[in-house]
Amino acid sequence: MKRILKWTAIGLAIAAGVVLLAGVSMMLATDMRLAKRYTVAVAPLAVGSDPAAIERGRHLAEVYCARCHGEKLEGAPLFADASLGYVDAPNLTGGSGGVGAAYDDSNWVRAIRHGIRPDGKPLFIMPSGDFQHLSEEDLAALIAYLKQVPPVDNQTRVREFTPLARILYTTGAFGNLLPAEWIDHAAVEQGGGQREVPQPGATAEYGAYVATLGGCRGCHGQDLGGATDDPSAPPAPNLTPGGELRGWREADFIKLMREGTTPTGRQVSSYMPWKAYGRLGDEELRALWLYLQGVPAEAG
Repeated sequence: MKRILKWTAIGLAIAAGVVLLAGVSMMLATDMRLAKRYTVAVAPLAVGSDPAAIERGRHLAEVYCARCHGEKLEGAPLFADASLGYVDAPNLTGGSGGVGAAYDDSNWVRAIRHGIRPDGKPLFIMPSGDFQHLSEEDLAALIAYLKQVPPVDNQTRVREFTPLARILYTTGAFGNLLPAEWIDHAAVEQGGGQREVPQPGATAEYGAYVATLGGCRGCHGQDLGGATDDPSAPPAPNLTPGGELRGWREADFIKLMREGTTPTGRQVSSYMPWKAYGRLGDEELRALWLYLQGVPAEAG
């Protein structure tokens, strides 16, 4: 009996050691991914300072940047969970605690289009997978605006992850939140000035561009048929003609984006950034509506 207990104890100790070693290995793997440095040479970008470009950049920042970085781009809490840690979106201005004063044009291009910081390390939860599709004109306009945005003094917190978060991330529980790992950086730069972007207007083609920049597929699935990838969020509805929007009118869709309510009066989840998308112009929203009406219908 004593021998059985002895070997049982030894077996449990070995198993515990293996589990501990695996956990430590996964935590180290996450740290290595976050510390990896990427070298990407970016093509020169003609960033102007004319009022029209800056106004276009302001519009893009209000729709696509402010929802994470704050209304004044001053930096804001992005994620916080006692068991996992916290992440703040950085202060993009030139104020104290901000990165704006230290970024040149090439730094902005790497951050926005490639998800890479000036020191070469990957940005975390930066939607560069969507922003790599920005047209040259829109990217230049956004950078022009960021270079002159009013400075705000705000020191954001250094990112902090718990051991559990590191383990879960390594196992793929949160997906890949480091776009620098999977973006084809050479192809993005080769696309550069040859990037094909439809002319702005109330067309389905331009709506596809708006949908891409807005990251619709990140929540609603690659086919826009609905998804439940984020365990902390409610299921994202089916946006195809076979789903949530079936029977809607264009006015219903625009009201949803402007007010956050469906035709039945239901308030949509706060996970849907309708306040940000509500800043899209009428023409952009009409284009997005036309695009969604033309995608293949998915049941649901």
